[in-house]
Amino acid sequence: MTAFQITSSLLVITALASYVNYRFLRLPTSIGLMVTALLVSFGMVVLDRSGVIDLEHAGKIVESVDFGEILLHGMLAFLLFAGALHVDLEALRSERLSIALLATLGVLISTAVTGALFWGATGLLGFELPFIYALLFGALISPTDPIAVLSIMKRVGAPKSMEITITGESLFNDGIGVVVFLTILEVAISGAPPQAGSVAAFLLKEAVGGAVVGLAMGWAAFRLLRSVDDYPVEVLLTLALAAGGYTLAEAIHVSAPIAIVVAGLVIGNHGRALAMSDKTREHVDAFWELIDETLNAVLFVLIGLEVLALHLERVDAATLVLATAAVAAALAARLLGVAVPIGLMHFRQTFQRGTILILTWGGLRGGISIALALSLPPLPEREIILNATYAVVVFSVLVQGLTLGPLIAHGIRPADA
Repeated sequence: MTAFQITSSLLVITALASYVNYRFLRLPTSIGLMVTALLVSFGMVVLDRSGVIDLEHAGKIVESVDFGEILLHGMLAFLLFAGALHVDLEALRSERLSIALLATLGVLISTAVTGALFWGATGLLGFELPFIYALLFGALISPTDPIAVLSIMKRVGAPKSMEITITGESLFNDGIGVVVFLTILEVAISGAPPQAGSVAAFLLKEAVGGAVVGLAMGWAAFRLLRSVDDYPVEVLLTLALAAGGYTLAEAIHVSAPIAIVVAGLVIGNHGRALAMSDKTREHVDAFWELIDETLNAVLFVLIGLEVLALHLERVDAATLVLATAAVAAALAARLLGVAVPIGLMHFRQTFQRGTILILTWGGLRGGISIALALSLPPLPEREIILNATYAVVVFSVLVQGLTLGPLIAHGIRPADA
């Protein structure tokens, strides 16, 4: 199939899944779309096992869609920019320390703990997985996805501070998680022992460099927006900033996700307030809301359809047990990755009771994790990591996502965490 045919098919499936969810399932959009796509995928697998249809062709089509390339080097630029565009910078500053600790220290703790627990589980179950690849799994599964969580939190009336914390953490831990993943991947492929100095320099260059580049690009776009008053031109400028800025950051080897988040914060706050008329602001907001909703819908449908690309015929009891262990390891690591930063914050800030529990259970994993797993080279360890990643993502979106609302409604109390 051609690229246009694949894109058309995805849009048709996404539109139909959206209709089914709206009319019948009534689930939060992202969860409903993923459930619909999963049901279609598993239904096709059952029909294939029954001899009714042959899934080989469909599986090859799904495999031909380079999920990692599409998300990491395409959709992510627009998703992150759209997410950052509507974040209140003043509210973000009020939670800046907790966000910074969760997005940095929390990611590092989660990576290490997940890696250690997953490595132990693979050893007990007889899988041969070097420790460095277990750490690689820990790095790719640590970034969280706020899409499903935020709609649930708004629906049940969660505290605004918690919304800001989850949004800010998710925007920035994508960039940090990708940097940590790339660092560990380089060590795994090269086989050379990591040098603390070079690793620190790489992390600094990627993270700080990305923030500086994003600030510079956002400021340049802000100046251009101030000099015109024509909403089609201004919408195009924001679109160029998201696409061109992400491409530039990748070309000069700094963190493109961090660059785009910073640029989006600049435009979303100073740009919207000081460089746009009311008419322009209305059109820019509507445009990016549509981009965000459409891309997120396609993303969650893609996640559901990726079942067809997995080698389910190789799944045995040990693989299912390992998948369960991966889910448990990710949850335990998330708990520590939240509890330690929140504990460090007690000296200067109070939290509602239940904050640690809700931030832990609300740390859903999504497309970033699957894209990073699919971006791995064809190594023997790839299939183990991919199956474990898919298990964690499906569990987090379906089980955690569907139970988060009642947990928020009954788990928050106006006292210290």
